[in-house]
Amino acid sequence: MVKIRNAHLADADVLVDLLAQLGYSAQGYIKEKIATLLRHPDAALLVAEQDQQVLGFISLHFIPQIALEGDFCRISYFCVDDKQTSQGVGKLLIEHAEQMASEHGCDRMEVHSGSRRLRAHQFYTRQEYEESPKYFIKMVARLT
Repeated sequence: MVKIRNAHLADADVLVDLLAQLGYSAQGYIKEKIATLLRHPDAALLVAEQDQQVLGFISLHFIPQIALEGDFCRISYFCVDDKQTSQGVGKLLIEHAEQMASEHGCDRMEVHSGSRRLRAHQFYTRQEYEESPKYFIKMVARLT
């Protein structure tokens, strides 16, 4: 049986492997990032686990809104191991995330997904997410 739980620092190596499946290299700083997310009051980092093996993860941020009554939850990173796709793991993670969002006063979910991630787009559509086509980004210099 697959269970959803909060991530631990001990999950760092497997999260690095999962992020690599998405095209990211996070080896040098992953434990620091996990610790930051675990301490953050408006964030959650969850893993799906079966028989003590992590099958996927989702990172969430709960964002208050000033002009709208309900807040929103942003999925910042979401990955299911390539060997576990189409097994229901992603659906379980999304359902758990949506429940957490509701508990945090959110009335909507948001996820940004690169144009090349066609399988991810199909998954989100099956989960009743609607495309919202504009997204802008600007890189800024870090001061730390």
